[in-house]
Amino acid sequence: MRTLPDNPIPGTRSRLAERVRSVPPSGIRRFFDLIQTMDDVISLGVGEPDFTTPWHIREAAINSLERGMTMYTSNHGLPELRRLVSEHLANRYGVQYDPASEVLITVGVSQGLDIAMRAIIDPGDEVIIPDPGYVSYAPCVTFAGGRVSELPTSEGSRFWPRASELSERITGRTKAVLLGYPNNPTGAAPDRDTLTSLARVIAKNDLLVVADEIYDRLIFEREHVCFASLPGMRDRTILLGGFSKAYAMTGWRLGFVAAPREILDGIVKIHQYTALCAPIMGQVAAIEALKNGESEVVQMVEEYGRRRRVIVKGLNDIGLPCLEPEGAFYAFPSVSRLGETDEEFAEQLLTEERVAVVPGSAFGECGRGHVRCCYATSLPQIEEALRRMEKYVKRHQSA
Repeated sequence: MRTLPDNPIPGTRSRLAERVRSVPPSGIRRFFDLIQTMDDVISLGVGEPDFTTPWHIREAAINSLERGMTMYTSNHGLPELRRLVSEHLANRYGVQYDPASEVLITVGVSQGLDIAMRAIIDPGDEVIIPDPGYVSYAPCVTFAGGRVSELPTSEGSRFWPRASELSERITGRTKAVLLGYPNNPTGAAPDRDTLTSLARVIAKNDLLVVADEIYDRLIFEREHVCFASLPGMRDRTILLGGFSKAYAMTGWRLGFVAAPREILDGIVKIHQYTALCAPIMGQVAAIEALKNGESEVVQMVEEYGRRRRVIVKGLNDIGLPCLEPEGAFYAFPSVSRLGETDEEFAEQLLTEERVAVVPGSAFGECGRGHVRCCYATSLPQIEEALRRMEKYVKRHQSA
């Protein structure tokens, strides 16, 4: 068998696909790598709960291992878990899914997003994504062979698109709209009227919706509105959810997709060839989370609410204007008044004051001039981070 050289010959075709080469490395990871080389860093960068997975959830997984549950499950996932996910969606949001044919357990929401995009996109199809948005959204569209159509947002609209703006962005190639809310990085959580107005545009133009609602339980002062529960949207929506944020189960890598059977059959087809199934011990843990984890969810959300008030007030007090986030656990202050780019601010703040934040430009062009501050860390750490940031702001204002 002929072997290929270790390095491409100059002038020959690249070994990597163009769609892979066209996607830059994650703007978040670079800052995480920098943090690893430094001491005494307070990280407001990692989008991960600082809580440990509740013991009874961990214990359920441990017990499953001790009972020898180390085998594959069906491609769809454990029947009991799918039933509980279906009941959860019905009880909280009034939207019904058949657990046998319309619910899939995935290896995190990230995998669910990836295979959903690959299932619905043909080469050249466009997917509209509000900007700023989570760093994985656009690459998953690109990897699936689609084209990203960015829908700009601003502070004036609380970083959420208006129905008229969505309508203007739609072309003959538009296949779907990708909505992530509560939003990462802005914390935007639109109300029912706002979502309903978008739904009307989506229905009028016969589009699909991929709704990433992983932060659905982390919302403040009002209830989350599930997109699939809106009139006419259930049969247009691919709903993504999971356990990482609400139950502090990030490392378990467990999510779900709920969608009409015709669409889910296609998603499962990709899943069965590329992942087969999610790890069984994680599925057992998720069963316990859905059965008995509600009290911990409530406690964590209350704590995030306290932290939210502290960090938003603190950022505004030190001169970094910040809207109050409505959900998730991110604040998104503006840093443009300092005359620095968001990347310069983040790099210099980390170097000079040992506080890690993420440049808003990592989440899209409309994130420029902002930074993402994750308040999923303890109040003492947040308060110390704010003191360090105040020192930085005062020093750079007078420079």
